[in-house]
Amino acid sequence: MKTTNFNIDKLTRATVKALKPYSSARDEFQGNSDAMVFLDANENPFNNGVNRYPDPQQGDLKTMLSEIKNINSKNILLGNGSDEVLDLIFRAFCEPNKDNIIILPPTYGMYSVLANINAVGIKEVQLSNSFQPQVETILNAVNESSKILFLCSPNNPTGNSFSSQSIEELLNKFEGLVVIDEAYIDFSKENSWIDCLEEFPNLVVTQTLSKAYGMAGIRLGICYASTEIISILNRIKPPYNVNELTQQKAIQQLSIKDLAVNQINSILEERTLLISALESVSYISKIYPSDANFVLVKVDDAVKRYDQLIDKGIVIRNRTTQPGCENCLRLTVGTKEENEILIKTLLLISKS
Repeated sequence: MKTTNFNIDKLTRATVKALKPYSSARDEFQGNSDAMVFLDANENPFNNGVNRYPDPQQGDLKTMLSEIKNINSKNILLGNGSDEVLDLIFRAFCEPNKDNIIILPPTYGMYSVLANINAVGIKEVQLSNSFQPQVETILNAVNESSKILFLCSPNNPTGNSFSSQSIEELLNKFEGLVVIDEAYIDFSKENSWIDCLEEFPNLVVTQTLSKAYGMAGIRLGICYASTEIISILNRIKPPYNVNELTQQKAIQQLSIKDLAVNQINSILEERTLLISALESVSYISKIYPSDANFVLVKVDDAVKRYDQLIDKGIVIRNRTTQPGCENCLRLTVGTKEENEILIKTLLLISKS
């Protein structure tokens, strides 16, 4: 039974509700562009493939994503990377120098960075020893100015998925937005929460093409939410925030049948082999469960081992400064050849 007293109008900043959105030239013209002469946007008229402004609503790309994810395109917002999407959420719903967000460290560092940029307070509720949300403690930390709860699942840097029961309880009881960051969902056996958008009006799900889809270089972030939330975010997004080259490349790659599925399966196979091989490294005391394309391991001395790997030409992430991650290293799953080099090097430096 739901207890959420969620009111999107109450949550939205007054300045955003009163805002008259910018209307671009391409927003104002809605029709078949093939036979039109465009003299409306002060563009260079000489065709080179990118002389015209891109579709401000990314219609073709949203249509493709809606088919892949089985969700209405009206429930999709695209951004210049997930970081822009997250920033838009801050700017739409958090009043500077008044409101606060709740984060669950160890977690993705940009939540705090964006809060600080937007002059929004931060309440931290550390994950449990098993890296799960402490629901009661989270709800006790909430006050009337708590606007957003960030859940990164599968979590970065720990790699584990959060309990669906805990997430559902938080969705039911937290009266602000619950943003579930699913950057790594394609590597998990858990279902995406985008299937539950109609059930939970305060649910926002963010995903990306940077991980499983292999397009980190084009910077495309995705937000799935109710049409009401998407409409609010569209009011404040920059008019041409996703460039033409990004849209073209995303459509091109997504059109290649089974490309992402095959690469995901390969990464999952390599993750299993990597975890098995890591068990033979003497100074690794713990290998954490992973639903992502990386593995978190606890070692005897993270700084020492990180420096040794750098000296051998291998770059990983030292996460020892993160809460609950003392002496932990985060290893991304690479190609078969890269993983073999990593394991060989880890075994080699154990003798030094």
